[in-house]
Amino acid sequence: MLYNRLYGRRVRLSIDPSTSATDYQFVHRIRVRFVETDAMGVVHHSNYMAYFEETRVAYLRDLGHPFTEWRDAGLESPVLESFARYRRPLEFDEEIDVHVTLADVTRATFQMAYLITVDGPDGTPQVRATGVTVHGCVTTAGRPTRLPAWLTELGSKSRPSA
Repeated sequence: MLYNRLYGRRVRLSIDPSTSATDYQFVHRIRVRFVETDAMGVVHHSNYMAYFEETRVAYLRDLGHPFTEWRDAGLESPVLESFARYRRPLEFDEEIDVHVTLADVTRATFQMAYLITVDGPDGTPQVRATGVTVHGCVTTAGRPTRLPAWLTELGSKSRPSA
């Protein structure tokens, strides 16, 4: 774990997200809406977290474990920490590809890594941002609990073999 000097405590975030789309398990396309931009026509930084969340929800649905299933099982996965590195701005009406992968799993937390790309004029993906979210697992009553077995199993499969 890293140590945060500013707050004097350890942080859970331990992933350095890749800038290569081939390192990600899932991609979700989103079109930037006007409401997400500022007066300069650039996407406001707060919207990147919403893009990550939309992609994470789509990824879990694609895996066959939508958030509705989590809630029906009495579970939630709150964001404990988040990080984004903005490399180039996103602009109104761009179609962005948000790539996501399950990057690290423990008994009670998991980390997702993200990559946002936009196809350049020649069709080559241009990296616009990377990010990580760290999630805990709690009951709907807010008590910490272990992750679902399917998620820990998926996490062990996604780890590189030694």
